[in-house]
Amino acid sequence: MSDEHESMTTEAPVETLPWPERFRELAKLAGDERLKAFYEAGCVAPETPLKDVPFVGLDFETTGLDPNKHSIVSIGVVPFTIDRVQLGGSRHWLVKPQLPLHQTSIRIHGITHTDIDKAPDLMEILGEVLDSLAGRIPVVHYRHIERPFLNVALKWRIGQEIRFPVIDTMAIEAHLHPRRQPNWWQRLRGKQPVSIRLADSRLRYGLPHYPPHNALVDALASAELLMAQVQHHFSPETPIGDLWL
Repeated sequence: MSDEHESMTTEAPVETLPWPERFRELAKLAGDERLKAFYEAGCVAPETPLKDVPFVGLDFETTGLDPNKHSIVSIGVVPFTIDRVQLGGSRHWLVKPQLPLHQTSIRIHGITHTDIDKAPDLMEILGEVLDSLAGRIPVVHYRHIERPFLNVALKWRIGQEIRFPVIDTMAIEAHLHPRRQPNWWQRLRGKQPVSIRLADSRLRYGLPHYPPHNALVDALASAELLMAQVQHHFSPETPIGDLWL
């Protein structure tokens, strides 16, 4: 067996590499220049302390919960560190969905057909969105929305997937409250379940109430929640690799 063939067979699959190395390999494979630039911006090493990590609060409003059947209708991003929100860098986009709006989703997020009538397709703002995420670790509340929806949207439009780590503030709350559902005896005595929804989680830390289902507001709410979680349960020296998913 040649040395060349041996090196090819022993090379680790991209998905098993640590995130910084994975970004470097994905940059080589990216056919779209916007996606390539996103990966080339890099990813912090897993041992990087939280105090040195650039974050971005990220939230999508969508027409439903299934990324294979529903579409993104708005995107909000808010850059921050664990001690400062950078509101000057925040962005909010309305996006024309591939599929029609459903009345149910309109009732939830309030975005109507009139609002999106002249909104751009995601392809038209993709460079701006990826620039807002580049070099930062996205923070979301429930990771099964933003990452899979963006991934499916890119597969439809450019034929390539996107990969990146996230901090999920809901997952942190779930970890902190593993017995959040009371047993029958506790229910009998009036104990209520512990909610890990965004608004209820914020309330536990004394954070202000924000109206839900606006992508920009929810991105800010998730950013502030992570800041509070770090202050109460972690340390600025905690490695990012302990929290990202």
